[in-house]
Amino acid sequence: MYCIGDCIAHPLHGAGIIERIESKKINGMLREYYVVKIPVGNMIVMIPKETSDSIGVRPIVGAQEADSIIAAIAQLEVNMTQNWNRRYRENMMRIKSGDLMEVAAVIKGLASRETDKGLSTGERKMLHSAKQIFISEIVLSQRVTYEEVEARLSLVLA
Repeated sequence: MYCIGDCIAHPLHGAGIIERIESKKINGMLREYYVVKIPVGNMIVMIPKETSDSIGVRPIVGAQEADSIIAAIAQLEVNMTQNWNRRYRENMMRIKSGDLMEVAAVIKGLASRETDKGLSTGERKMLHSAKQIFISEIVLSQRVTYEEVEARLSLVLA
């Protein structure tokens, strides 16, 4: 489905470039894996080829779509429940969806909550992860630096 050199997005790890496709025998089964280098954090992720669709792996958004998403964040309406447990689960489901707009909603909601009331350690980690996922895809999509995307994101969140 994907080839070496393709830029793909993993819902929980962010966007990266397929460096190679490797066969590995794990638990007695020979499977093919996409070996993806995630530039943000210099992480290498191995994604099973046969389950990549069900995991939510997809091609990264285009540069124009990335611009549209960043521009839309300012007008994004985010309603988060007061119950921290439910809010955490809802935000995790949004991140797992792999939809960049949903990840942006998590970022906006948690960033807003952080300035108003502060965040728990778990939600602070979630905000950091959501930003990493979001920024990693924009970086690859628009071929800009992490710092540039982070600055643009901070600007629209202000």
